[in-house]
Amino acid sequence: MPKRVVITGLGVISAAGQDKATFWNNIVQGNSGITAIEHFDASPYPARIAAQVHDFKVEDYILRKDARRMDLFVQYACAAARLAVEDAQLQTGHLNKDTAGVWVGSGIGGVETFEKQHQNLLQKGPGLVSPFFIPMFIPNMAAGQIAIMLGVKGPNGCTVTACATGTNSIGEAFEMVKHGRAEVMITGGTEASITPMSIAGFCSMKALSTVNDNPAGSCRPFALDRQGFVMGEGAGIVVLEELEHAQKRGAHIYAELIGYGASADASHMVQPDEEGYGAMLAFKMALAEAGIEPHQVDYINAHGTGTKLNDLVETRAIKAVFGEHSQKLSISSTKPVTGHMLGAAGAVELIVSVLALGQGIIPPTINLENPDPDCDLDYVPGCAREKNVQIILSDSLGFGGHNAALIARRFES
Repeated sequence: MPKRVVITGLGVISAAGQDKATFWNNIVQGNSGITAIEHFDASPYPARIAAQVHDFKVEDYILRKDARRMDLFVQYACAAARLAVEDAQLQTGHLNKDTAGVWVGSGIGGVETFEKQHQNLLQKGPGLVSPFFIPMFIPNMAAGQIAIMLGVKGPNGCTVTACATGTNSIGEAFEMVKHGRAEVMITGGTEASITPMSIAGFCSMKALSTVNDNPAGSCRPFALDRQGFVMGEGAGIVVLEELEHAQKRGAHIYAELIGYGASADASHMVQPDEEGYGAMLAFKMALAEAGIEPHQVDYINAHGTGTKLNDLVETRAIKAVFGEHSQKLSISSTKPVTGHMLGAAGAVELIVSVLALGQGIIPPTINLENPDPDCDLDYVPGCAREKNVQIILSDSLGFGGHNAALIARRFES
């Protein structure tokens, strides 16, 4: 018998905030976290803006001696996991550590570590490459270090599906709880890729916005004058629990997770299928598992990157699946506030969606001043909107043709 799965804890580290209240306020107010790049000298680069995490104090979450053996993406993940577990009030006594697990992905992993150690190799020789290079670099180390930090020994893994990573990770963790393989899963995504090589690579692809003179207005999803995405960083982690486990300990329940869909475009390395078939398939799979009809969805947190093709394809997919109801849906992209957090994006955007459920507020798509006539749905431009939200869908589309969608509803016992 499938179990009901609920969300009981939220943790986020982002340019929009490092605590739930600050983060949500900036999302609702449309206060962009995008600024000029400070992590390195970006002056030679076409794109010189990013959504960076400022004033991150790793010692607030983990011992500094342990942090020194972690890449920044792992530090972000451990911090967000600590916040999520504290938010869930999940004490050690509430956990059977054999049936609590961690599933946290990263799109790129420890790219900062890779770049630094490559410089060591070139300048100092192979003997001075750090023995911690490999364990700091590999993407699964976020899940491994969180498990070590919390002492949980259940299912543990790492999904890597580019920009769909966070959504896929939560979806896979959801299925583990639903089918009885775990009682509690700490899950989400993390990324720290505002580095010289990463930015150079995306610049070479011409994927990034180059509106360097207006950082806050540089990311423009669904706008006619959109130029590309803006890199973000950070982590989003949620605590999933089997319903009876959560109720037994008197947990606060944010929402019930009810559907997950995952698919492939099988068409191109980096461009989405122009008709949006893969995204449509992920939406339909999530709706089928949730056991609901398209017209029951009230809000979609869109992938909405601000790239020419993504926003058009996503619009087409929503229209195809939701039909006439697509004109009544409230849809928004929150990437102009957080930046595109790559492997963390889907997890952070599920957190946004769950908070929208609880608060009855739809976050805005800021910078949508000149709408693309081909993106003609209600993208909640400019200002947040009050709405009675019962069911949300959050979707992510990634390089490699990966598509993923999650559906959650307001919890009813």
